[in-house]
Amino acid sequence: MPSISLDRRTLIRSAAWGCGGIALSAALPAWARSGTMGIGSGSEVLSGESIALTIGHSPFTVGGKEGHAVTINGTLPGPIIRLKEGQRVRLAVTNTLQEDSSIHWHGVLLPFQMDGVPGVSFPGIKPGETYNYEFEVKQSGTYWYHSHSGMQEAMGQYGAIVIDPAGPEPVAYEREHVVVLSDWSFMHPMEQMRKLKAMGGYFNMQKQTLASLLAGKDQSAAERTMWAGMRMDPTDISDVSGSIYTYLINGHGSQENWTGLFIPGERVRLRIINASAMTNFNVRIPGLPMTVVAADGQNVVPVETDEFQIAIAETYDVIVKMPPATDTAYGLIAEAIDRSGQCRATLAPRPGMVAAVPPLRERPLLTMKDMGMGDMDMSGGGGHSGHGSAAPAKEPMPGMDMPGGGAMAGMDMSGGSMKMRDPSVAPQVKMGPGVATLAPMPTDRTGERPTGLETAEHRVLTYRDLKSLTPNTDTRKPSREMDLHLTANMERYMWSFDGVKFSDGVDPIPFRYNERVRVNLINDTMMPHPIHIHGHFFEVVTGDPGRHPVKHTVNVLPGGKVSFDLTADALGDWAFHCHMLHHMMAGMFRVVTVRKDEDAA
Repeated sequence: MPSISLDRRTLIRSAAWGCGGIALSAALPAWARSGTMGIGSGSEVLSGESIALTIGHSPFTVGGKEGHAVTINGTLPGPIIRLKEGQRVRLAVTNTLQEDSSIHWHGVLLPFQMDGVPGVSFPGIKPGETYNYEFEVKQSGTYWYHSHSGMQEAMGQYGAIVIDPAGPEPVAYEREHVVVLSDWSFMHPMEQMRKLKAMGGYFNMQKQTLASLLAGKDQSAAERTMWAGMRMDPTDISDVSGSIYTYLINGHGSQENWTGLFIPGERVRLRIINASAMTNFNVRIPGLPMTVVAADGQNVVPVETDEFQIAIAETYDVIVKMPPATDTAYGLIAEAIDRSGQCRATLAPRPGMVAAVPPLRERPLLTMKDMGMGDMDMSGGGGHSGHGSAAPAKEPMPGMDMPGGGAMAGMDMSGGSMKMRDPSVAPQVKMGPGVATLAPMPTDRTGERPTGLETAEHRVLTYRDLKSLTPNTDTRKPSREMDLHLTANMERYMWSFDGVKFSDGVDPIPFRYNERVRVNLINDTMMPHPIHIHGHFFEVVTGDPGRHPVKHTVNVLPGGKVSFDLTADALGDWAFHCHMLHHMMAGMFRVVTVRKDEDAA
């Protein structure tokens, strides 16, 4: 573990300044309080072979307003759990709530009975009871834990896991900070769901206006008419937005300004975790490049970038080289992808410093490509990039007519509208009111910049930039291939896989033990979906055989598709779902079963 030392003068200043902040952040664990010098092995983390966690109710204050949280050991985020590869750990989790609860160890490889998903791997933790999770630690890296019961995760029940490798770290650094990103609302998540069911765009306060049309911004009148005819909204980027969310870094809003300290010249490792319920973030440190060294806890060939998008449930480890001999603070900016809000934190050489906060950038608009229509532009005039300039004009697809007449595969344009529900493009999808669209021409977008960052003038990370640091271990070709469609009726807020909600009693997805399968995720919706599988890692197929990035969560861009190769090497029943909490709760959830041949019957 790297050294976490500071010079004596800075240490005294930090202690004095930090103590003054404790009264303002009593619901924050020591490691997450502003002015921290980095995580070590002291009282700010839980480690060893026996760890006790308590789930309970706590008040939580941000922006001067107090709300109610569900917390671990009375703090939001919960304590860091620091383990070591090869050890055995027992985690005794006590539930003091008046309802069932659970903890899922996100990304951690363990027996399925210890995975923490009620109704799938165990019955849950009843009020007043203690459940003992016990398993051997088989890996290293940055992970996290959270509730898998109801909406408790959205109310604060989450924390970080750091697992040190049995051997040396492959990258050098002098200091490390855990950075937990999240979204917080004073509106109960069940009330959010009720409003979304009533109107899918309820929280979207960034719709196009007559003023923006007259000012020459956003879409043209013809484009707006076309989108209105399809009953779709190109500004519908995030279901729940900054209109009710306060975005947090380590439990702090921008006003509280979480500050992590460093010494000039140091290499600082930031273990960045997106523990949000519904928000993907664009992350940057203006003025400093970041070198990505791990994704979802798995080491990658170091790659330098200026910004990356982190989907819900993903983790990225980055190394930041602090300039020598400076007295400069740097802003760590987490901006919601719909640009409805952001959170800033500060990296500084001494407490009390404040870094500049950049203004929110112009919100992006969805395009025909986000409908699964490739690079086609219905208007022939290009779409707005979200950065004040239009994208290059594209010709309409050959053989395709404008609204009012004509047709192409996957579309019925009669009556001036387009209904992209041609079942021939997805014969396994159960058509019904829960499937509003099927992508006619979904494309592999793993090499594309994600939503809103398409025309950024600096470097932006894509999945194809990620290469496993070590060769992929299973070199077999997949023995079979399966398609899985991500389906929805966004207007009615219905979410599913292959047109079937989990509550409809859908059968599990079966795998034979140790078989190699290629899974193609096809996004028929106009929102990104971070898809997570429990108990396994998979290789995202990015065109570099043998070095595909190994992940447990992959973000499927709107109208796009992602393929991954999975070795089903963990027996049992495992959850497989979209990690947008409302999408999962509305039905985008399945169970994967892994059985030996003799047990398959």
